[in-house]
Amino acid sequence: ITSAVVFDILPLKLHPFSQSTPTGLDCVGWKRRISSPVITDGALDKTALTDDVGSEEDLYEDFRSSNHRYGHPGGGGEQLAINELISDGSVVYAEALWDHVTMDDQELGFKAGDVIEVMDATNKEWWWGRILDSEGWFPASFVRLRVNQDEPMEDYPLKVEGGKEDDSSSSTRRFGMGQTTKDQMRTNVINEIISTERDYIKHLKDICEGYIKQCRKRADMFTEEQLKTIFGNIEDIYRCQKKFVKALEKKFNKDHPHLSEVGSCFLEYQTEFQIYSEYCNNHPNACMELSRLTKVNKYVYFFEACRLLQKMIDISLDGFLLTPVQKICKYPLQLAELLKYTNPQHRDFKDVEAALNAMKNVARLINERKRRLENIDKIAQWQSSIEDWEGEDVLVRSSELIYSGELTKISHPQAKSQQRMFFLFDHQLVCCKKDLLRRDILYYKSRINMDDMEILDVEDGKDKDFNISVKNAFKLHCRDTEELHLFCTKKPEQKQRWLKAFENERRQVQLDQETGFSITEVQKKQAMLNASKQHHTGKPKAVTRPYYDFLMRQKHPTLPTTLPQQQVFMLAEPKRKPSNFWQNISRLTPFRK
Repeated sequence: ITSAVVFDILPLKLHPFSQSTPTGLDCVGWKRRISSPVITDGALDKTALTDDVGSEEDLYEDFRSSNHRYGHPGGGGEQLAINELISDGSVVYAEALWDHVTMDDQELGFKAGDVIEVMDATNKEWWWGRILDSEGWFPASFVRLRVNQDEPMEDYPLKVEGGKEDDSSSSTRRFGMGQTTKDQMRTNVINEIISTERDYIKHLKDICEGYIKQCRKRADMFTEEQLKTIFGNIEDIYRCQKKFVKALEKKFNKDHPHLSEVGSCFLEYQTEFQIYSEYCNNHPNACMELSRLTKVNKYVYFFEACRLLQKMIDISLDGFLLTPVQKICKYPLQLAELLKYTNPQHRDFKDVEAALNAMKNVARLINERKRRLENIDKIAQWQSSIEDWEGEDVLVRSSELIYSGELTKISHPQAKSQQRMFFLFDHQLVCCKKDLLRRDILYYKSRINMDDMEILDVEDGKDKDFNISVKNAFKLHCRDTEELHLFCTKKPEQKQRWLKAFENERRQVQLDQETGFSITEVQKKQAMLNASKQHHTGKPKAVTRPYYDFLMRQKHPTLPTTLPQQQVFMLAEPKRKPSNFWQNISRLTPFRK
């Protein structure tokens, strides 16, 4: 496997409506012939289909029972190749396509553009990786393997940070390669940009002609409003990308690809790429509408027939519709890599540098919205785990967890101190109490409206308002009611982190107002409904401390809990005899809630 080979690692998921999909969507590899069936006005042409494969249902079932004969010809070949490289002692690096925000200490958090060393890719959905001295699980669909695997890891962050090399000649010496090799690296990146763009155009064409065109012929199944919800403005994106790829091909130097000057193309189309914002904002609604429709078998059969007739690979429609979201966020990664291998003396250097900054701005807004929309599911799940919740849902006013930690809260009038867990969201601060025995269980106690509060830094010593001596303290003061809340941390650095978090909370609120960011009522309700369903299925038992310590000593602890729960139980929970501990302890009155 040479450095010119590109892997886009976005694995297929067997369950419907996954949040990842392969980007190499032009690989079909049909192994049987269907005699030119067409979908006519009003209904599927039954005669055309029956000649070879029967009805829509037969076509669908035949596909399902054929062991994916119409799918990607490579199957799991790419994943196998990655594991072989790792087994042979090769170091494999991947670049993050998305931010991965996690509160699980067994998962590896990172930001888009970070470089991760892939240490184990045995599981197709979750890989084990390392960034500096941190290791953990991360979703394989959030990354792609780097185009040039032979570049040293230690040099990569240094060069990506500023978008260019600090010293071209010294960089060449560090790599131990001459100009010719660097030109080859640039050729690899140029070829990847051109080839993936052509693949992407074919993918958009397949959606527009294979799905939208056929759906419009079935007015009995789809309204125009439904089609707008499902497909958004993808036809506008298709028209834009067709013009863009033509501009790229004009700038492509076939004889000497490394001399190609493609930076100007991105600058020319940076304004038009803003149409992706509308598509990305609508994408969650598309998934919900598809989820609703595919509960009815006739829609499942219809969509599958569309896919097979268009000769598209084995991915559900929602997977295909995710690709434009991924594509616009992939441009900065490609341009950053192109800039790495573009000498400052190259005629394309300044344009590539400017294009990188422009596409970063476009992708940053889209990526931030995607992350925020994903966070509402996590917030809903968090709230469902809190006992004795009172009042409105967190999502009514908030969509971002800014910071959390333990604080000592001092209340009037007796200056009574209480240890509490606090969760700072945009617009509100939620207070919870830990269970006396099960410290992983939280009880809701109160909340503070941050829109009415100002933050006061308190010096160490006696506080005149509460008439007590305090250390590492700060106050929340309500401007309207003059109400005061006094808090203390254990260490000075913890206090500073909280003060910084309050600043970030106000900044986030202001930014949301400026950009018009909001979560729709439908999205809020759906998130709470999903969390409620998961909550009712029951929580897994707490892992005993000795077993937990044993797990943490292993190279691979447990797979993240976002995998199906039955898989987690098999991996994470030891088999043990039923215990009467909780029945016995509940008889002791002092411990009763």
